[in-house]
Amino acid sequence: MTGADILGYAAGAVTAFTFLPQVIKTWQSKSAKISLNMFIIAFVNEIMWLVYGIMLNNWVIISTNAVMLIMSGIMIMLKRKYNHQ
Repeated sequence: MTGADILGYAAGAVTAFTFLPQVIKTWQSKSAKISLNMFIIAFVNEIMWLVYGIMLNNWVIISTNAVMLIMSGIMIMLKRKYNHQ
């Protein structure tokens, strides 16, 4: 593994967990005072990056964006759940 690979995986890990604090806060507070549109855009963006990573067979891009896709999806579900209560 090269230095570039290590940097890529480290940057990917930090990026992948960008939404984690918001997911935790929303889950705990049961309040989703966030922009649904932002997370829908992020969700679509992650799908495109994931497909791009698959096309390149680049595991840094694939793993980073798979986690981001899950986080964005969770936030969309939480927003829908807590706005309808």
